[in-house]
Amino acid sequence: MKTIIVGGVAGGASCAARLRRLDEHAEILMVERGPYISYANCGLPYHVGGAIKKESQLLVATEGMFRSMFNVACRTGCEVVGIAPEQKQVELKDHVTGAVTTESYDTLVLAPGAAPIRPPLPGIDLPGIFSVRTVPDARHMREWLERDPGAGTPATPRRAVVVGGGFIGLEMVENLVHRGLEVTLIEKLDHVMPPLDPEMATLVERYMLKQGVRLELDDGVSGFQQGEGTTIDVMTSSGKTHPADIVILAIGVRPETELARMAGLELGQLGGIRVDDQMRTSHPDILAVGDAVEVKDFVTGAWALIPLAGPANRQGRIAADVISGRDSRYRGTQGTSICQIFEAAIAQTGVSEKRLVQLGRPDYEKIYLYPSSHASYYPGAKMLAIKVLFQKSDGRLLGAQIFGEDGVTKRIDSFAMAIQMSATIYDLEESELCYAPPFGSAKDPVNFAGMVAADMLRDDMPLCHWGDVDGAFLLDVRTDRELSVDTVPGAVHIPLSDLRSRLDELPKDREILVTCRSGQRSYYATRILLQNGFKVRNVSGGTLSRAHTVAAS
Repeated sequence: MKTIIVGGVAGGASCAARLRRLDEHAEILMVERGPYISYANCGLPYHVGGAIKKESQLLVATEGMFRSMFNVACRTGCEVVGIAPEQKQVELKDHVTGAVTTESYDTLVLAPGAAPIRPPLPGIDLPGIFSVRTVPDARHMREWLERDPGAGTPATPRRAVVVGGGFIGLEMVENLVHRGLEVTLIEKLDHVMPPLDPEMATLVERYMLKQGVRLELDDGVSGFQQGEGTTIDVMTSSGKTHPADIVILAIGVRPETELARMAGLELGQLGGIRVDDQMRTSHPDILAVGDAVEVKDFVTGAWALIPLAGPANRQGRIAADVISGRDSRYRGTQGTSICQIFEAAIAQTGVSEKRLVQLGRPDYEKIYLYPSSHASYYPGAKMLAIKVLFQKSDGRLLGAQIFGEDGVTKRIDSFAMAIQMSATIYDLEESELCYAPPFGSAKDPVNFAGMVAADMLRDDMPLCHWGDVDGAFLLDVRTDRELSVDTVPGAVHIPLSDLRSRLDELPKDREILVTCRSGQRSYYATRILLQNGFKVRNVSGGTLSRAHTVAAS
């Protein structure tokens, strides 16, 4: 049996290696149009920034390794220019010699990935404007940044503009700042990190501003012009002009579907290759994996485009299993991801609130909490900002988003695994997680999230959010000292320590909404008031959530 794999990164390379481990006698040909096999394109921004010193460190595997270790034939600089599914043949063009050859196959695997979006804007092909996809892309950026621009221009580039506030955009911002550049980020949407809910993105934006990054949100790029010397003028829809010595395009990616169209394969409504849970396309002898395919969202069951390396690698393994006759199936993608932003990180897993609203799924609730990353009495503890989404009907965990400077990875992975196992917030309550003062707390933030959500579903803590506060009777139970720093307009102030002795100051004919700094003391107040006959709800996240949820709205 002969398998041809088109694409030698992530999904394609994983498929080739797995297929060889399962079948020592299979004939495997891996074709890659670029110069390298299995390179770490996720590491490209960090090579530009200098954290990854050598280009060779990005090469996870090489042609020689695949030949010697896996007995996989590799052809780099080689592109598929024709597919004949009925004849089970592909035409391959060697970019060096120009020669076109025909290869037959029993099974074809398409892993072409996704290409950076380069809209047809005026001046987009000017020197100094780069996309981020391949090792040569990173090399050319470094060469541009380190070049001698000639007489009359600065010896070192000083200003950069990054277009697009997604993962790659934010990583490029950080790494360009590390290189000493003044960086402006332009994002067409009204917040960075489009998969996030806006109020969580607000935390990221405020942190970036503190690092000296200039943010231009809700403003798209309209074109580019050659400025003075080698300067590029970046023009936006609002009429602004941002001079730059280098421009990075990180607008997003689009599935590479030319090969699928060539083969007459079915495409989904989102523009990706349509596959089943065994990664088979509409043609039984052609499979597809990676960023080019549409996948089922694990939480919602809806079709989605989620270009992530982890899912691509798992899909490659499943394709190899299927080719070898095993009944492997892909469960779907839940979008677990993390992005470093200077000393902090933003992470997410599962579905966002705005996606639930788009899908018309009202059976959900959310909570905000702000625990310490480890025991607060041990030095170095940092506050985590956590948003958790769950079903009101049965408590099933739907999604989580976390921002913080410490402990983010541990918690998002815990939430991700819980979602993968269809766990509920009641399971989070009982999760046994490791504890020592430098690493966590006896009641870990993951446990804490489960307890808060479970209290809400059990009616031990009726919950509301800042969007419910207008016109309500708002009770603030923080201390006098806290109010000297931050007040909530219109709130009645009774410190928690005085509440039991001042119940007669509160109305029993109106609902009372209670707040504090993070929602914990207002929970205590809620319990006191409920057991004294008051109608009351706790404002989730307290004034900490107000600081970013109100700003986002």
